[in-house]
Amino acid sequence: MSQFNIKFLLKNITAVNLFTIYYSLIFNYNLIMVNNKKIYFLGPKTSYTDVAKEELKKRFNLEGYEDVEKPTITSVSAELSHLDNSESLAVLPIENSIEGVVKESIDNISRIEDKDIKILGECVIPIKHCLVSYAENLSDIKTIISHPQAISQCFDYIYKTFGENVVYKPDSSTAHAIKHLSEDDKTIAAIGSEYSANYYKKPLKDIGINDEPHNSTRFLLIGKLNLPKQDCEYKTSITFSTDNKPGALCDILSILRKYDINMTHISSRPSKKELGEYTFYIDIDGKILDMKVSKAMFEILQHVIMFKHLGTYPKSI
Repeated sequence: MSQFNIKFLLKNITAVNLFTIYYSLIFNYNLIMVNNKKIYFLGPKTSYTDVAKEELKKRFNLEGYEDVEKPTITSVSAELSHLDNSESLAVLPIENSIEGVVKESIDNISRIEDKDIKILGECVIPIKHCLVSYAENLSDIKTIISHPQAISQCFDYIYKTFGENVVYKPDSSTAHAIKHLSEDDKTIAAIGSEYSANYYKKPLKDIGINDEPHNSTRFLLIGKLNLPKQDCEYKTSITFSTDNKPGALCDILSILRKYDINMTHISSRPSKKELGEYTFYIDIDGKILDMKVSKAMFEILQHVIMFKHLGTYPKSI
């Protein structure tokens, strides 16, 4: 650009022009920063994890987040292993009231190496499954597709309705199974929520097909973010492993009893190192910095070969 043109531009820039340029730069900078705040979840949209995500965003006033759906629980967890932005988050299902712990989630959470990544919160979502299909009659259905836990939660209904010859096909999520139902094959049915069926405009064949009516799943919010303290009860999650010897786990539980600490959850998973060796996952009432909890944790450390504090966070309302 010639010297004449530069002088002409500088001479004709008004205060309004400068304000417009300044505002545009600030706006675009903030937009870029906002877009770096991501919340990862098991998709697609309308999955139970998506519903939990929205509930957690409301409870913790999480604004300006970009929702990023992932195809599997492991792929959600993988994002946690390389979080460049301390404000990015993830939502994972951890426990169902009927089927118990979600193994894929607990394995991935226990493997997180970054000590700054913690469980930040939880919520409980009621689960009400429906049967979704293009079949004209239930007798036309030969294949059931859904997440394995959803199939297990409706197994009695499936057996009574379709008998023992129906084929089960696992899917990454209930919403994914419903979303990809095709009118071209009316022998297939999916299990998932009424919300998913309505959103993707798929025909409902039956509702409330859970074997147990009081079915719910607990979800965790995970990340590096320091959330504001809430005036409510808290819980603490830990994972540990012990020597493979008689009474090793009993020693840990005795310490919790000694300090009158209520344990709300316990599960075990193979250590994947040696047959018969297990890693334990425990939830307890209280904050890690509470006097009795911190004393108990100190004593527990003397009896374990691996210990990790997974988080201290507000209990589900």
